[in-house]
Amino acid sequence: MDVETAVGLVKERLGIRTAVRDSYLTAIVKGVITELEDEKGVVLVGTNPNHLLFVCDYATWRYQSRDSKEAMPRHLQFRLHNLMIHAGGSK
Repeated sequence: MDVETAVGLVKERLGIRTAVRDSYLTAIVKGVITELEDEKGVVLVGTNPNHLLFVCDYATWRYQSRDSKEAMPRHLQFRLHNLMIHAGGSK
């Protein structure tokens, strides 16, 4: 998974045009990728646009909800469950 591409897409979605938050957004994207691969058992394929967009959407939600106690939105839960089922549940 290309972290730079994912960070660029997250920035576009958030409307961020400067590099001021790049290190923070990069850490979020890397954290999401690590969580998906190590904890959820999802094998991310860098050339799969569905995987890339899910990482971007998940990272965007993480950034926007950093001080919120609300649960993950239903659409992200649904997509995550589908990725996990497709991956066979775990490694």
